[in-house]
Amino acid sequence: MTAATKQSKWLIPSMGMTQIIGWGSMFYAYGVLMQPMEAELQTTRSVVVGAYSIALLLSGCLSTLSGAIIDRIGGRLVMGGGALLAALMFFLMSYVDSVLTLYLVWAGLGVAMSATLYQPAFAVLTQVYGSGYRRAITAVTLFGGLSSSVFWPLTQALSDQVGWRDTWLIYAALNLLVSFPVHALLPKFSPSTEAPTQATQGKSGLAQVLRERSFYLLTTSFTLNALVFSAVSLHLMSLLQSRGITPTQAATIGAMVGPMQVLGRILETTVGRNLSSHRIGLCAMWLLPLALILLYAPNHWLWMYALFAGIYGISNGVMTIVRGTIPAELYGREAYGAVSGAMGAPVMIAIAAGPFVASLLYTAIGSYMGMLLVLIAVGVLGSVMFNYASPTDKHGHQ
Repeated sequence: MTAATKQSKWLIPSMGMTQIIGWGSMFYAYGVLMQPMEAELQTTRSVVVGAYSIALLLSGCLSTLSGAIIDRIGGRLVMGGGALLAALMFFLMSYVDSVLTLYLVWAGLGVAMSATLYQPAFAVLTQVYGSGYRRAITAVTLFGGLSSSVFWPLTQALSDQVGWRDTWLIYAALNLLVSFPVHALLPKFSPSTEAPTQATQGKSGLAQVLRERSFYLLTTSFTLNALVFSAVSLHLMSLLQSRGITPTQAATIGAMVGPMQVLGRILETTVGRNLSSHRIGLCAMWLLPLALILLYAPNHWLWMYALFAGIYGISNGVMTIVRGTIPAELYGREAYGAVSGAMGAPVMIAIAAGPFVASLLYTAIGSYMGMLLVLIAVGVLGSVMFNYASPTDKHGHQ
């Protein structure tokens, strides 16, 4: 254990808390608040959702830059600045009175996302915990997995009690008074004392990795996997009901996904702790198309739909960890922030585009089952590509 690690026993629980706040306020709360905002701004659902998509796209585009900066100077400035920016944007969100200001605020939140959510947090943990990065990343994702369970009911309760404008003000305060101090007190960055490798600087390390065939196979497989998960998640309630599942049953099945994501992360850190990230990732990748096949079961086989929710949630829960750990496992930790950011950029874009892609497929094919068949094929393609990103194609890093 490094000296930085000994001084940072507080880091995992406190960083986990900021991930709950970050994902909860920037990612999940809008799903509850966009309906009253849509009504008050007198606009359409597609326009309101479009602002959120802009944030995800900007976050993806900026993730490599955020990671490269953390590689060079550590996470204090990036994550601290991101928390301040999030607080400011939520403060401004409470005064939004037009579509233009809504889009501008969400653009600012996209920048904040790129500086505060999993990708920069994983880069900091990889610096601080050295060879123990995988356990640290898994621990923080266990906290992050609780964000929807905390913030969906919290946001609904706050909206009912104080309205959407004051709810955003409360979230501004959470980011300012909780997340910012934690990020501002991150361990001071110091260059690794371990033996240097070819990639000691973020930029040169990324340039080297970009010449690797495995990088493109992994990035494409991660992107396809995220696209399928995002596409199915937004349409899941409608898809289940199209199979003859009642709205109450569909809501129960959907509610199982979040806890199953947390279960997947627990399994990764217990059952899978001695396996490589590549081997665990290969299993998780194949679980996604397998889960989707179960949706073709007759609607009276509810146990099959419960099994779907379990496999679907476990797959995504594990993939969050794999996307965080495999860059260090294959390419080393020296340029982790830039490399993981480069891998994460198209993933965030896929998450933003997934629901729109699913809508296009539904419109073109005319049925959810036809749409699902295409998404299964995409998931299989991603799994095959991941399989060919051999863990032996690396620089010899551990």
